[in-house]
Amino acid sequence: MKTLKFPLAILSLCLIMLSASSCEKSKDVKDDTDALNKWFDEEYEEFLQMSPIQLTTQGRKDHYSELDDFSESAEKETLDWLEASVKEMNEKFSFEQINHEAQLSWNLWEYQYEQAKSAWEFRNSGYMFNQMTGMHTNLPNILINYHKVDSLGDMEALISRYSELGRAMNQLLERAKVQTAEGYKPPKFAYEYVIAQSKALISGEPFEKSNTNSPLWNDAISKIEKLQEKELINAEQADELKEKAKQALIESFQPAYQNLLVWLNEELPNLEETPTGLSRHHDGEAFYNFKLNQATTTDLSASEIHEIGLKEVERIQAEMLAIKEQVGFEGDLKEFFKFVNTDPQFFYPNTDEGRQAYLDESTAFLDSISQKLPDFFGILPKAELVVKRVEPFREQDGAPQHYSQGTPDGSRPGTYYVHLSDMTAMPKTTMEGVAYHEGIPGHHMQISIQQELKDIPKFRTQFFFNAYVEGWALYSEALAKEMGQYKNPYYDFGRLVNEIWRAIRLVTDTGLHSKGWTEAQSIAYFKDNSSISDGAIQAEVRRYMVMPGQATGYKIGMLKIQELRNKAESELGEKFDIKKFHDLVLGQGALPLNLLEEEVNLWIAESKGSE
Repeated sequence: MKTLKFPLAILSLCLIMLSASSCEKSKDVKDDTDALNKWFDEEYEEFLQMSPIQLTTQGRKDHYSELDDFSESAEKETLDWLEASVKEMNEKFSFEQINHEAQLSWNLWEYQYEQAKSAWEFRNSGYMFNQMTGMHTNLPNILINYHKVDSLGDMEALISRYSELGRAMNQLLERAKVQTAEGYKPPKFAYEYVIAQSKALISGEPFEKSNTNSPLWNDAISKIEKLQEKELINAEQADELKEKAKQALIESFQPAYQNLLVWLNEELPNLEETPTGLSRHHDGEAFYNFKLNQATTTDLSASEIHEIGLKEVERIQAEMLAIKEQVGFEGDLKEFFKFVNTDPQFFYPNTDEGRQAYLDESTAFLDSISQKLPDFFGILPKAELVVKRVEPFREQDGAPQHYSQGTPDGSRPGTYYVHLSDMTAMPKTTMEGVAYHEGIPGHHMQISIQQELKDIPKFRTQFFFNAYVEGWALYSEALAKEMGQYKNPYYDFGRLVNEIWRAIRLVTDTGLHSKGWTEAQSIAYFKDNSSISDGAIQAEVRRYMVMPGQATGYKIGMLKIQELRNKAESELGEKFDIKKFHDLVLGQGALPLNLLEEEVNLWIAESKGSE
């Protein structure tokens, strides 16, 4: 074989040229990536400026005296802006000329536009006012819990927002009327709840002579008096602020809610007492498919999700039977359900002392698991977490606990909210798992870490995908067992109650909206397959009826995270590191499940390549 020989000088020159070419390409990728990330931050800032509410929830005071425009035209303007932004991104940058992390950001920026475009097609579908997500309670809640008052100007901005609330509610009412004309009418119970919630907001002073203050008035007085205590305003200014707040509430806020109540009461006779889900609407199937895609970030059909739920219910019940045997209970599973659902030892008294005990024990569970985090996670959250009872005006018997994120700068802590109006619907057995779900290592940990990330565009610190966020929280309930929690076997049984609850959701949500199930059929399935209290079951089923698809994200997300972890453990063997896996899942912010799978597969391949 003939050997080709290059003069050393030519060979060296070739190597230098290759190296220079590689360096130049690397420099170009870095420059383009940096430019794109800068562009993302500029675009996201412009996007944020369209929403005073989003600014406030992030702890900022831009547009502090305003609320969002809730009109259909404003929604279309936002969609047009997103379309133009995605178009500009494709014109100004090359997907091939940026690094992998930037490509992920690119995909997410396009994903949000595609979701918004699909949502626009169904803008008159769904229920504008319902007991779970209606802005009639969300907006007052934001003003009470998110609008911080640190100065005279902040209080004046809050008073301006009382007037803005009236305008916003009138816009939402107009859109609800359009939805109704399109045939989208919620079940009767939804408006019955909304009527009660709305009445609570305009009951008491300053709307009527009363021994109690309405929620917003009470909050206004408290914030004004705190300013006075800090000597940031004098007595005369405090009186002026109270008078202005009173007038704004009476002249703008109250009339808007009175208009809403008149319309709701007029609509009540037109609503069904025992409706099925979305299948009864003219475009119900298409709308439900969209809601499933939105909730799960997958293309799973309603039938596929239904079948997954049935199989999961069967699997979890087998684990429940094992715990029944462990504690020595004589009787079948249904009898065991009844025992844990009714025996007084599993409930706190329905008193203020009992409510405080629930909050205290939940806090203790969170303190305990926090000590074990370094063994399972490299990235840890900095933000504080508080456990708090839901405000009376929006509290519902048996309604599910929930988490409210803190601000990115940590000035407002994350909050785990608990409905405690009916302690008979709040068993001790499930409280431990729920604390891990809503708090640590669940929602609070995941969302706080996401908000604290520094090496990704800011928009990714605030994007949330239901299947990822809720899937992680449900995964966290199971992870807590690995971490040595659930010392009490009945509380471990409660963990399975929580999990089968989410599996039942797959069956009942799809049953209601795809298979024509009634509320009664869904409640019956729940009762037959879980130990959840009657009050909680009814609240759950009614939640699914007004929030189609949302509840399916929990179990679908959990199953995907567990599937990806099992794959990583199987393929990496002894090289698998649980801390690195968790940091990978949490360290990039929320992702649609298909993109999360791509990231885990890439990590597995890279980990194998490092052998």
